[in-house]
Amino acid sequence: MKTDKKLLLISSIGGHLTQLLQLKPLFEMYDYHLVTEKSEITKQLKDQHPASLLVYGARNYPIRYVFKFSYNIIKSLVIFLRERPDVVITTGVHTAVPMCYIAKLFRKKVIFIESFAKSSSPTLAGKIVYPIADLFIVQWETMKQVYPKAVYGGSIY
Repeated sequence: MKTDKKLLLISSIGGHLTQLLQLKPLFEMYDYHLVTEKSEITKQLKDQHPASLLVYGARNYPIRYVFKFSYNIIKSLVIFLRERPDVVITTGVHTAVPMCYIAKLFRKKVIFIESFAKSSSPTLAGKIVYPIADLFIVQWETMKQVYPKAVYGGSIY
């Protein structure tokens, strides 16, 4: 049985998306919408889930990245206004940061799950979202030294 809360789940492609998809049991309990970056792999995601795709932007091309990131901010706002989520859940990284701030702007909840790959140092996205997150979850006990207000949730793998 689904609740009336709507989730927006967002992450970059790769390991972050793999971690986000581990939350699939939530999909059955809530109305949800996935957001990730467009690639050959993620196009198939739209066949299995309600999903929107942002432009993929690698930071190793700084000039192009600025334009793609700016475009993704606008597209994130459009997706947020269309989907009207109650909660934004993310495993990071850069693709998700604007959506988290948009959610806070509209007084919605933000849940950030720091990457499993990080056991002793923060991600840039984690550092940026930590101050506004309603719930910040780490997957390693050692990360509570980095994020004192975080909750240790264990591995989502």
